[in-house]
Amino acid sequence: MRYVVGYTPNERGADAVALASSLARAQDAVLDLVYVVDAHTPYSGLYPESTGATPAEQAVLTAQAQSLALVPDDVEATFRALPAESFPSGLIQAAGTDAGLIVVGASRNGLFKRFTVGSVANGLLHASPVPVALAPRGFNRTEPVTRFTLATGQRSGADAAIATAIGAANRRGVPLRLVSLVTLDAGTDVGGEATNAAHRHANTVLSNAASRLPQGHDVTVEVAHGRSIEEAIDSLEWIDGEVVIIGSSRLAERSKLFMGSTANKILRALPVPMVVVPRDYERADSMP
Repeated sequence: MRYVVGYTPNERGADAVALASSLARAQDAVLDLVYVVDAHTPYSGLYPESTGATPAEQAVLTAQAQSLALVPDDVEATFRALPAESFPSGLIQAAGTDAGLIVVGASRNGLFKRFTVGSVANGLLHASPVPVALAPRGFNRTEPVTRFTLATGQRSGADAAIATAIGAANRRGVPLRLVSLVTLDAGTDVGGEATNAAHRHANTVLSNAASRLPQGHDVTVEVAHGRSIEEAIDSLEWIDGEVVIIGSSRLAERSKLFMGSTANKILRALPVPMVVVPRDYERADSMP
């Protein structure tokens, strides 16, 4: 299994390598560290053959050394410089049809260990045909993932995200938590119907997941309430090493990502990494 990691020689690149390493350790994957360079960079600048490096060659050599130094010794990784018109298009090109995941860091403008979707992440979230993992700013944990949380919402569907979460949890026996988010303004949940519907849906997904996981696998369900998505997210307990999995909007093109308004709100409220899965993703058994 191959994970494409978008590397940039800054904190955002280090965040991406840390998250990719954590996921790779939990899923037995190899890392493909990709340093996207301007499409018009000379060929010799990508594959320096002499010690007298030009500035372009030296930038590639420095990025190679820095990125590989961030990868733990027990994680297999390779580095390559890839010419492309933009960072997102280069990563999508690198992923091709066989990568299980693209991993990038969040924008550097966000609060520590919170998300701000920058231009790179935004481009990927509108065009990637494979799942995209986003590392919060300041993320530096490289130990294996300790729990996957699937945000199921209150509606049926999101089969690709559900299958992805189950497959990821099953691969190395990682605990799986299923979460349904309920937003309720004061007095709007007459008779508790919205809450009851969320519980019913969450338990249906739980039953489905339990039937597809080995007997005794740690799988749980929670319904989180709040006056907003952000408040519902804040009401949940998060553990060190947790990763959230969510499906992309139903408005997305087939087998591509698109972040709907709810997913965007979840992203901005999360204190942990997030993986977004295309709605018709057909390689769910290979990711994260």
